[in-house]
Amino acid sequence: MSDLNFSIKWERLDEGTVEERACFGMLVAHCCDIYLTEGLDSYVDCSRKGPLVSGYHFAEWIAWNWWRLTTEPKPLNSKPEWDLAHRMSTIGDGYLWPHITIYSDRERTVLIAKPTQSQRGASFRFTTDMSFVVPTIQFESAVDRYLGQIQSQLRLKSIPSTNLDKIWEELQAERADVDMTARRRLEALLGLDPDEDDSAFIEQLLTDASYLGQDAIQEIAADHQGRIVQNASSIKELASRIGSSMSPVDMVSLTGFDPPQRDKVAAWRLGYRAAQVLREQQKLGHDPLSNRRLAELSAVSDKVLDPSENAFFSFCIDDESGKSGKLVLRSKWESGRRFDLARLLGDRLTNGLHERLLPATQTYTYRQKLQRAFAAELLCPFDALEEKLRGDYSSEAREDAAHHFSVSERTVAAMLVNHGRLDRDCMFRDLEALDVVVADGYSDLFKAQA
Repeated sequence: MSDLNFSIKWERLDEGTVEERACFGMLVAHCCDIYLTEGLDSYVDCSRKGPLVSGYHFAEWIAWNWWRLTTEPKPLNSKPEWDLAHRMSTIGDGYLWPHITIYSDRERTVLIAKPTQSQRGASFRFTTDMSFVVPTIQFESAVDRYLGQIQSQLRLKSIPSTNLDKIWEELQAERADVDMTARRRLEALLGLDPDEDDSAFIEQLLTDASYLGQDAIQEIAADHQGRIVQNASSIKELASRIGSSMSPVDMVSLTGFDPPQRDKVAAWRLGYRAAQVLREQQKLGHDPLSNRRLAELSAVSDKVLDPSENAFFSFCIDDESGKSGKLVLRSKWESGRRFDLARLLGDRLTNGLHERLLPATQTYTYRQKLQRAFAAELLCPFDALEEKLRGDYSSEAREDAAHHFSVSERTVAAMLVNHGRLDRDCMFRDLEALDVVVADGYSDLFKAQA
């Protein structure tokens, strides 16, 4: 039972719609031999693997929100409309649903099961307190199997076409259409349901994708956080006005780095190892990386690290030849500009794409988390950090180390959490902010290969 699986064990229900009655039973979700839906039933005074609900309602919810569940990362600040698409507890329809949150970083899907408190009149209390990260393709397969089970049950009960059938049929057609898939993923990254927003706005972004790159546009869309999404015109204007010249063909290259498939390894591990390889390759040792050396690796002048006008996000944009381009850094602080320059260097070396725009944003997609991990290890090598701290992980010691390596204290803390020196719950409440993985089944894969 290492793979994720959703299923329902049929029970009898004598009221409700025909679909509700036909698909009533005990809903079970399990992964890595753990039941995410497990709880205590006060009526029979024992533990059960899941609650009694109508699986039809869950099927409708998961089919309607499929694009957002498989594409949209967790925002910096959760909002009610995001919760409705990602938290099972919001399904409603008169049932007590598991307190499970589901979202994706565009490569891997996170499932966070939390226990619930006893409620007056409620017969079931959920007890699982676990977080799992699985390849998104595995989540998609689990959903496909579950929806197949529900549809088979509907046909077995001689129930003809339902609303679920309509949603699922449309979804399957969209998934098979490359252009429609691009549109739906873009909508999801913007926090929108299918066809919720002005089609002209989406069309503009799709047109921009043909110029800047589809993946780049999707990364920008994921970073919207309620702000205006920048289009190609505004990005080119800002690059022309405050951008610094860069030469992609003169940047350092990365050799001897053969990473595993992305969805099978945490982003921080991939970024961390890529930076290690680069440091070894360039013989950088464990010393702090100077501004001049960082600029040389990135094929820019070290003047780019001087304070400048703020930008909506940091980015590189190449010209049509790919031999030159412009660099824009967001932060007005030197440590922030160093970090973002290192992020963009790491992105260039690891993303495997050939697109004109390379964005470094504030969101928690896989690509952005990889960038952050790369920058942290390049600027503040963990082994050197350990030697500097000598077991003292206090805030004062972290601040001193941050000053020594010219990074932020948050960067130092994040590295200590990722490497198990600090408890993540003491520093960060957001699991995916650092891509710390609990029982994902793949957490040691890359470490073994590195």
